[in-house]
Amino acid sequence: MTGLKPYNINHNTGRKVRRTTVSERIRQFFDVLFSLVALIILSPVILTLSVFIKLSGKGPVIYSQDRIGKYGKPFVIYKFRSMKYDAETGAPMLSGVNEERITRIGKYLRRYRIDEIPNFINVIKGDMSVVGPRPERQFFIDQIVLRNPEFNDLLRIKPGITSWGQVKYGYASNVDEMLERLEYDLYYIKNRSLLFDVKILLYTIGTILKGRGL
Repeated sequence: MTGLKPYNINHNTGRKVRRTTVSERIRQFFDVLFSLVALIILSPVILTLSVFIKLSGKGPVIYSQDRIGKYGKPFVIYKFRSMKYDAETGAPMLSGVNEERITRIGKYLRRYRIDEIPNFINVIKGDMSVVGPRPERQFFIDQIVLRNPEFNDLLRIKPGITSWGQVKYGYASNVDEMLERLEYDLYYIKNRSLLFDVKILLYTIGTILKGRGL
């Protein structure tokens, strides 16, 4: 079951009504429960990292950025700041592995994907899921869609903290790489299931333990 058809038709009014499938309800319950437990267990890590990030230089501990979510709805994503203060002034840019804008502690955060811990707040708020295609900025979506309109298929579900594209491809430092990673996420959309989500979580744990987040 893919759960990708979001609407039913109300035959009395003729209006489209969003439908929540059984698998989606299970996924929503799991997302919130998993995120709450993760934040509680990781609370000592969160406090420790907050101190180190604050001491690493000027700027907030939690970094926020506009992203595009389900059905193209914008939302604000939360992450631990891994880049220098005011590093993204001007036109949006993608950061590479050895990007000079990344702080010393930021490289560690990204390698073990610790910078994404605050994403659990987004999951609890309902903006994201634990598993799903990574959310992108509108600036890059516009470029991707021009070259591969199938990207719009990703917007039919909530974006996730981890994805098939992230574990199989990793970070993308330019639009060409984003298009290559897109193929993995399109595969996920076509084969989406709770079992596939569990598989991605297991892959993610392995990636984190091996420090292969970059």
